[in-house]
Amino acid sequence: MTAERFERLFAELGSRGRETPDRSAAAARPALIAYLTVGDPSVESSLACALAALGAGADVLELGVPFSDPTADGPVIAAASHRAISRGGSLKAALELARAIRKRSEAPLVLFTYYNPIVALGDAETARLAASAGCDGLLVVDLPPEEGAELRDAADRENLAMIPLIAPTTGKEREPLVLARARGFVYYVSLTGVTGAGGAPLVEAGRAAVELRKRAGLPVAVGFGIDSKEKARIVAEQGVDAVVVGTAIVRAISGAADDAARTSAVRTLVTELRGALEPGEPA
Repeated sequence: MTAERFERLFAELGSRGRETPDRSAAAARPALIAYLTVGDPSVESSLACALAALGAGADVLELGVPFSDPTADGPVIAAASHRAISRGGSLKAALELARAIRKRSEAPLVLFTYYNPIVALGDAETARLAASAGCDGLLVVDLPPEEGAELRDAADRENLAMIPLIAPTTGKEREPLVLARARGFVYYVSLTGVTGAGGAPLVEAGRAAVELRKRAGLPVAVGFGIDSKEKARIVAEQGVDAVVVGTAIVRAISGAADDAARTSAVRTLVTELRGALEPGEPA
């Protein structure tokens, strides 16, 4: 299936941008994309938390590959990344986690990583292993559109979506280059800064994402700064296709005492987030 899972998911949720024969735009709900750092506090715990998130209503999982210098991530995810590295988290561990999840779920899986771990493994090998593990897309945080041709070609061969990041500072003249080989969906960064930062202009970000969808011809997800059901609801009300929550989930995992408490915390948080995205439901 690989990248086709994204198309199926967004088709099932309905179109946020237009009415469809069986579902109005008002009735459609955005997808909930949940991020976790693979290996924090252990790879086994990451599997349990991933399955808990899916069971509670997450539509897509972003499997975060821990990296020693996570420049786009705020302090919560950066700390989780450093803990994960010391406990077995890695690109290969993320691929094995994807394989384990795929045995139990058909939800789309995104490998969320920096480029350095891919360089170490090899562009073509990363794409091959990601596809064989059941991943549907790659989101490489620090790979500009001018670079990574070999990886992009390998992703095309393996039917993996390359998911681009668009920020408020991305100029309109640069957008076509960023979007040229995009598939699956586009990730719109709500603010200029790192993940988990407060004060994101969520109404403006949601509206910008809707406008971006018209230009991109793909669903657009909004992430960064969405750490509560209230904030998720604000973004959803603007008509976006998907909402990404990472820091709040990572914080819930790191703040729990044991695996049972971790999966319970993830389940509770994702249930609340999913409920906030349902049409007509109060946040």
